[in-house]
Amino acid sequence: MNKDCPFCGSAREEQRTLKEGKYMHVILSNPRLMPGHLLVIPKRHVTRLSEMTKEERNELLDLLIEFEEKILSKLSAGCDIRQNYKPYVSDSRTSIKHFHFHLYPRNLNDELHQATDPVQKPLYQDLPEEEKERLFKLLGDDE
Repeated sequence: MNKDCPFCGSAREEQRTLKEGKYMHVILSNPRLMPGHLLVIPKRHVTRLSEMTKEERNELLDLLIEFEEKILSKLSAGCDIRQNYKPYVSDSRTSIKHFHFHLYPRNLNDELHQATDPVQKPLYQDLPEEEKERLFKLLGDDE
């Protein structure tokens, strides 16, 4: 536990918890990006997925599936699931160095789509052959 981490303390005390597991909890995000924005957070203070135990990872995946299904059946037609690792960004209300996943209810032309789609489309580029080869060497199967 990190006494300065809001996910280790204040977020759990604000009565935003939807579900408490043995290793994880699911909370309403505050601040939120959109209505229904949820966070799945390990109870133990870790910063990366690789620091989690197999039991923690299993419960994490089970909760992601459970709450994605709840979002899809009760809130929206789609759901984005995202995790960030940004050690180069200082902690703030919107960036916490405590591993967590975001679940965003999504619909066509929702606020997030309207704000990001015009910007996002030009950012995508075709994968150059030399980049593909370099990444296969760096990240491909070592066997």
